[in-house]
Amino acid sequence: MGKRYFCDYCDRSFQDNLHNRKKHLNGVQHLRAKRVWYDLFRDAAAILQEEQTKKPCRKFLQTGQCDFGSNCRFSHMTEQDLEKLSAQVQGEQRSKELRQEGADVPPGTIEDWLEKRAKRLSAAQSNSALPEKPAPFQYPPGWPPVQDLPPSLQAPPPGGWPVPPSLQWG
Repeated sequence: MGKRYFCDYCDRSFQDNLHNRKKHLNGVQHLRAKRVWYDLFRDAAAILQEEQTKKPCRKFLQTGQCDFGSNCRFSHMTEQDLEKLSAQVQGEQRSKELRQEGADVPPGTIEDWLEKRAKRLSAAQSNSALPEKPAPFQYPPGWPPVQDLPPSLQAPPPGGWPVPPSLQWG
């Protein structure tokens, strides 16, 4: 049968030879699938810039569908979508600026770190000074009294469950 080539972009496989591979890789379906794949990883700022330069698609605005889909040269984003995308871009820019500003500031001195560590350790030791005896098990509030529970939810008696005579060795 021979080797088969699997295209991850198109989710298809075919017999692997030079002619078939060239035909597939230059085909419209493959190029569209590849473009859609890489569009998933585009920067929000690039998407916003591209969508703002496009005119709105009349067919998409009227019917909610467009025959051209992702290949349409007009924008399929509503004003609300553009506003959300703009807010996302601004948020990303702010966080990037904060990270850059924070990189210029030294993280602190060793003395500061040691002081914080000492406070954490003393707080942990004061919390561990409490009695470490585990509390006895209690059913959650609202549960019925233990004697009203079905046998499958009751704790076994101190000596274990009694074994019926039919199951005893003998």
